[in-house]
Amino acid sequence: MKKRTLIITSLALAGLAILEAAKPSSAITDPGEAAKDPDFAVQGEYAASAAIGKDSGGHGLQVVALGDGKFQAALYKGGLPGSGAENNEFTLFKGETKGGKTTLKASGGETVVITGNTATGIKGDEKLFVYDRVERKSPTLGKAAPKNAKVLFGGKDTDRFSAGKKLDGELLKEGVVSMDSFGDFTLHLEFRTPYKPKTKPGSQDRGNSGVYIFNNYETQILDSFGIKGEFNFCGALYRKKPPAVNMCLPPLAWQTYDLDFTTPRFKDGKKVKNARITTRHNGVVIHDDFELDKGTGAGGGRPEKEKGQIHLQGHGNPVRFQNIWLVEK
Repeated sequence: MKKRTLIITSLALAGLAILEAAKPSSAITDPGEAAKDPDFAVQGEYAASAAIGKDSGGHGLQVVALGDGKFQAALYKGGLPGSGAENNEFTLFKGETKGGKTTLKASGGETVVITGNTATGIKGDEKLFVYDRVERKSPTLGKAAPKNAKVLFGGKDTDRFSAGKKLDGELLKEGVVSMDSFGDFTLHLEFRTPYKPKTKPGSQDRGNSGVYIFNNYETQILDSFGIKGEFNFCGALYRKKPPAVNMCLPPLAWQTYDLDFTTPRFKDGKKVKNARITTRHNGVVIHDDFELDKGTGAGGGRPEKEKGQIHLQGHGNPVRFQNIWLVEK
């Protein structure tokens, strides 16, 4: 009996170990807390200019923290995305920090060395660039609501959303639905994804939320920084259309969506015009008057309508929101 008990106990402990390994890595929502991790000071963007929309020339480097001093990076020609990058293609680098120096290498022989706030790119005897770390900000970050706008969240009251709750100071928690329904509109909102370096880049457990219009059409929110945009990455019309540019900024950087949405039109119960959407991510157009023949993802199976609510999805990821307002057309 004692031997059998020991076997059962060992199996139980093994099961607990498996469950522990399966748990998602912890998410950090406070930049001050993230700053205690030395990897947080390395991850980010390196370029000749911090201006979004201004071609900087040369190159643009995005460094993604993977935890425990390990990193991957994307090197763009022409500058960073939205600031001169020639297209969505990049050279992939991988490496780690040793002795206070981060060294990243690409399969083509290029090397990037980061010391302090400076990244140096080298190929053979040629120096490709020397760039300081930059913190780009959306040109619409902090944009004030016009007089005719409906302020859905301004940092104090959460009563314009069902189950509205503030966390991390004056920030709106994900997983809420607007109390009001709207027709055609322009929507401005600001969001921040968490810092989860030990979760695989591109994982749906890395800062997952979304702006779901009428519970039909979703513009995805995800930490897709420094990776190739796909149909379910940040800025995508979920499972329908990837963003024209991956404008995702590093985790814990404030980002903006500015959406112009036109509802579908119906006559005698039959749809006569499709919905349309223009999306600006951090000030850059990623969807230009795109026609939505039906909803996106699961929303494609739901009846479309001329008026509906705004959902800020909750997927168990601590995505935070601020400065949300809407102008009906």
